[in-house]
Amino acid sequence: MLLITAMGNETGIKNRFRRPASWANLVLTLLLIAFSIYGAFIGAEAAKRFFNSAPLAAYWLAFLVLLISAIAIFSRLLQVRGLFLIHIGCAVVLAGGIAGSQAGLKIHDAMLGTNTIRAGQMIINEGTTDRAIETEESGFDKLTAGGTKTLPFAIKLVDFKIDYYQPGQLLIQTREGIGYRIPAEPGLQYTLGDNLGSVQIVRRFESFKLILENNKKVAIDDPNGKPNPALEILLKQPDGTEKTRYAFERFAGHTNPGDTMAFSYLRMIKDYISDVEVVEDGKTVARKSIEVNNPLHFGGYLFYQQGYDEQAGQYTILRVTTDKGLGIVYLGYILLCVGVFWQLWLRRIFGDRVIED
Repeated sequence: MLLITAMGNETGIKNRFRRPASWANLVLTLLLIAFSIYGAFIGAEAAKRFFNSAPLAAYWLAFLVLLISAIAIFSRLLQVRGLFLIHIGCAVVLAGGIAGSQAGLKIHDAMLGTNTIRAGQMIINEGTTDRAIETEESGFDKLTAGGTKTLPFAIKLVDFKIDYYQPGQLLIQTREGIGYRIPAEPGLQYTLGDNLGSVQIVRRFESFKLILENNKKVAIDDPNGKPNPALEILLKQPDGTEKTRYAFERFAGHTNPGDTMAFSYLRMIKDYISDVEVVEDGKTVARKSIEVNNPLHFGGYLFYQQGYDEQAGQYTILRVTTDKGLGIVYLGYILLCVGVFWQLWLRRIFGDRVIED
């Protein structure tokens, strides 16, 4: 009798909370829709500040508590596997989002004595560094520098490479304003017209350099020199005379006195790649070639290729972001998807036995 009475009291308590919980769920869901619409129209930077503000932090926490409480209040959620997984999945997604938020990271650092870099930037010459400049971001092109923080490991730049679309282009501009765009393919000859003659691209240089050889200037491709992309051009004039000219990538519109044409060498970047090593306690523990859409994931951080030294190619710029909470979010989405799949299809096969309170 006492057990029946206790069960009846427990059911009565649950029944008293069900209606308020249902209304709270409706209100919080409508607020989520309103917040999402509002955030879509205020811009990325303002939306980031809004969704990480203190009132919104309280909102996310309330939503998380409500989802967990609903499982205890509504017994049917424990018995219907699909609904249970859907609610647990939503709760886990919110928990992961809170853990990876600014407030969540501050709490994490305060409890564990760490100094997590939420978002930062590393400028690395060919060497090793563990320093990152923390930034506030509203996209990869808008960064505001903050303080310098130290990673628990170091990143070593082994090599930096730029991959170009081939063969590139030779740009020709006459004094009259007529322009030509020619594929920079060595060995091929192109006729420009009766008044201009023709041009032939003789060879390409990666590190163009002029040296003296037998008191004569000779163009070479210096294997140890700094990058200086160029083309050697044989200009055949209408009167039959020939001249050797050079087109440079970094000195667009280069011309000699008396020439009727200016030359430029244009190459379109296909990809830029940082070959890096992760050094921990003096030992190399990982190595990867970081590309624009192929980041390095290590030690709770993601390292993206963001930029490079456009003048000399001597350093690389990596974007650093923490992935704290990301694994929890992924787990939540997996549970959510499994729950939806079960609710729509699998429960018809296995069934869910529901015992009403």
